Amino acid sequence: MPASKPNPEAGRFLKAERLRVRLSTRDVERMSQQIAQEKKNQEYYISHSWVTEVENGEYIPSIFKLYSMSLIYKRSYDEILEFFGIRVGDIGREQVRLTLPRTHLISGPSDDAVQPFVLPSELRAKLQLEKTNLVSKMFNQWGGLPATLLDHMNLDQSLYGYVGMNDFTLFPLIRPGSFVQIDAEQKKIEWANWSNEFDRPIYFIELRDEYVCSWCELKDNNLLLVPYPQIKNQVRQVRFPHDAGVLGRVTAVSMRIA
Repeated sequence: MPASKPNPEAGRFLKAERLRVRLSTRDVERMSQQIAQEKKNQEYYISHSWVTEVENGEYIPSIFKLYSMSLIYKRSYDEILEFFGIRVGDIGREQVRLTLPRTHLISGPSDDAVQPFVLPSELRAKLQLEKTNLVSKMFNQWGGLPATLLDHMNLDQSLYGYVGMNDFTLFPLIRPGSFVQIDAEQKKIEWANWSNEFDRPIYFIELRDEYVCSWCELKDNNLLLVPYPQIKNQVRQVRFPHDAGVLGRVTAVSMRIA
C-alpha cells in the first residue's frame, strides 16, 4: 500500500466511532469482508491490523474502505470524510469560485442527492416575493435559510438580495425573481471606470420601507436611483444618507431568462 500522510486526529475519530458501536477490530474485519463479497470487490475489505494502523494515524483509507466504515459504524459517508477535512457540503461553493476558461455544461445534482424542497404553506404566506428584499431578512422569522434552497450561498461571508417580482428597475439586465450577491465592502458610489451598461456598478440600496437594486448617482445630498432606459421609469431621488443606505455593490446575479 502506498505511503500516505499520517492523520492521527482522523484516526482517533474513527476509533471513537468503532468503540461507540462496541466493535472490535476483528468485528470490523469480518463485517468488511461481508461487504467486499457483496460488492465483489476486495477493496472494501479492512483487515483488523489495518484498522489499528488507521486508528493510529499511519494511513489514510481509500474511498472503498471509508465506505465500508460508514456502513459498519452507521455514519454517513459525508461524516466519515469530514474526519479527514473533506466537507462535501462545500463542494458547490468551491466549484463556483474555481472558474474554467471555456464554456461548459454543469451537471445537476442527482435525484437521490437532493430532495425537492417545498416551503411550508405558512411560510409561503408570509414571504412577499413581489418585493425586493435581503434574503436573510426574508427567512429571519423562520429561523434560518434552508441549505437545500440556495446551496451555493455563503451567508456567513456575503450578503444576498432577492429582486422582487414587481421590481423591474433594471429589467432586462436583472429580471424580477433574481438573486444577487452583494459585496458589503464596496459601498462607495462609483461613477468612473465603466464604459457600458454591463460594466456600470449596480448597488443594493436600503430605503426607509423597501430595498432597491439599481444603478446609482450622487447629486449634492441626494441619491439618484437610475432605472434601465428601456423601462422608461422615472429616476427616483432620495435624500442621502438620511433616507437611503448603500448596503453594497452587486457582484453576481442568478436569474431565469425563460
